[in-house]
Amino acid sequence: MKIERELMRGAGPTAVLQLLSAHEMYGYQLVETLAQRSDGVLAMGQSTLYPMLYNLEAKGLIEAQWRTADSGRDRKYYRLTGSGKKKLAADRKAWTALTQTLTTLGVVKGGVA
Repeated sequence: MKIERELMRGAGPTAVLQLLSAHEMYGYQLVETLAQRSDGVLAMGQSTLYPMLYNLEAKGLIEAQWRTADSGRDRKYYRLTGSGKKKLAADRKAWTALTQTLTTLGVVKGGVA
């Protein structure tokens, strides 16, 4: 199941921040990890992810650094900033409140929409 574009606008950045809270990652790694860990629900192409990353970077929520990977390829690695950690904490609270409200309304049953 793939979620609608409007829901992805809210969920996508928060999901990226969450993944980057564990460790830094490069773009394609983020695409693959989002698809795998969400069973395809948050799957997005690079054409969706990279503008999102640039936006998060412009807002100061993530920062990037070019490095040469073990494979010899240059990759741009992204990591969370202090502001990004604060934003993620606020987003977690908001998503928790939304999920609890949708559960109360009967939209979400047993933690699954």
